[in-house]
Amino acid sequence: MENSFLNRIKGKEFIFSTLLVAFVTVIGSFFRGIIDASNFAVLFLLAVVLSALWWGMASSVFTAFFGVLAFDFFLVPPYNSFSVSDLKYIYTFVGFIITGVIVSMVASRARRQAIETKQREARTAVLYRFSNEMAECETTPQVIGAVRKNVGELLGCSTAVFMPHKDGISDAGSDADFPLDTHEYAVAQWAFSNKKPAGSGTTTLSAAKAFYVPLETSLEAVGVLGIRTADGRVIFNTSEMELVTALANQSSVAIQRAVLTEKSREMELAKKTQALQAALLNSISHDLRTPLVSITGALSALSQDFEAVDAADRKELLQTAYDDSLHLNEIVGNILDMTRVESGNLKLNVRPCDLRDLIGASLTQLKDKLEGRMVAVDIPGDLLEVPVDFSLMMRVFINLIDNAAKYSPAGSEIYIGAKTEGNMAVMTVKDSGFGIPSGDLEHIFDKFFRAVKPRQVSGTGLGLSICRGIVEAHGGKIWARNNTESGAVFFIRLPLGDAGHGGRD
Repeated sequence: MENSFLNRIKGKEFIFSTLLVAFVTVIGSFFRGIIDASNFAVLFLLAVVLSALWWGMASSVFTAFFGVLAFDFFLVPPYNSFSVSDLKYIYTFVGFIITGVIVSMVASRARRQAIETKQREARTAVLYRFSNEMAECETTPQVIGAVRKNVGELLGCSTAVFMPHKDGISDAGSDADFPLDTHEYAVAQWAFSNKKPAGSGTTTLSAAKAFYVPLETSLEAVGVLGIRTADGRVIFNTSEMELVTALANQSSVAIQRAVLTEKSREMELAKKTQALQAALLNSISHDLRTPLVSITGALSALSQDFEAVDAADRKELLQTAYDDSLHLNEIVGNILDMTRVESGNLKLNVRPCDLRDLIGASLTQLKDKLEGRMVAVDIPGDLLEVPVDFSLMMRVFINLIDNAAKYSPAGSEIYIGAKTEGNMAVMTVKDSGFGIPSGDLEHIFDKFFRAVKPRQVSGTGLGLSICRGIVEAHGGKIWARNNTESGAVFFIRLPLGDAGHGGRD
């Protein structure tokens, strides 16, 4: 920044002022001797006004004094001399200088106001754009990235943002050339703790390499913004400091909003987790208790007086205990499978499998539950082998076919089909039952979710979630929709060939 008039005249604007005076003098020389010399003062006054409007007061005053000298030397008789032949020219010179200084002051003030207005408009546009970009950020890292990007571009500097940490503050994001040594951390910590700017360009810890401004709201300090210019000297003028303060204020609000939003999400997630855990305990305890009560009752009846129970009743009680133990084993298996899917420990043994064998093995497992039902299987001859983990994919079909049996009336048909679509195999399991309420379609693959049905059907709500985990582990997709006539249809899309299952165990 310039500190004196002598420093100011070193600027290029004074060269232009000199050229402007020379131009006016040349014009006046063409009319020398034709027009009275005192009338040329208007031309030089015009030069003073233009100089004030274009380059400011310092160059305008320079133009006034230099114009008087040129006026006297070239246009006032005797020519090419600073002496004057008539005393009236002295009054003209004095009046011209006074008028020139006054005009330059007025014109310079108007210029300064215009510049300040333009700067305010530019700053308002910058802050508006910055505010809009902040509003689009949803997470704290996004906000910090936007703050650093905008401040760096607007001020032409490298930046860093520090956030509160259990041991003080920590670097939440910084440019590669921003200094991050122990001393700089200490200065940033001071700015955060005292809620005052510090570092280079201030009277506090000025030996620092960067300028640090606290990011604070009406509630608390949320961080610190570090700024370092290319030459390492951070000295802001009043306008720049206003812009830095405005950017810091908007950054503070945006960061606090992002932090509060994330805390709110964490609290909501914690509530959902607690609700899910409660649902898990309730569901598991209910589903485990039912077969356990049945098994305990059957075995208790046999243990009390085995000989008193006739052979037919003993057989029925043992069959009941056996069936419920299978049901219990199925529940525990579902829970274990869900744990493997969620933990990422589901290992696949992928190999080409005959789709007819896969469907046949699944139907064999469910032969008792499918008794009295019609099952139609349509597997085309050109789709014999699909690369899958046989046992895991059989579990998927068992779950889907079992659901079809549960949620459709006795005697109805269950259709199982397959076809190829490009390099994908698409399998379907369709029933003729109650269908799925439209509001439940997007949730039926969620854990513990059970669609509302006209009649009570037992289950843990894990089967379809396990199916999705297994299918997605194969690089496939599973979804459902209601059949146009009645019932629901489930679709499984799996890749064919090596491209569909590369990289799996």
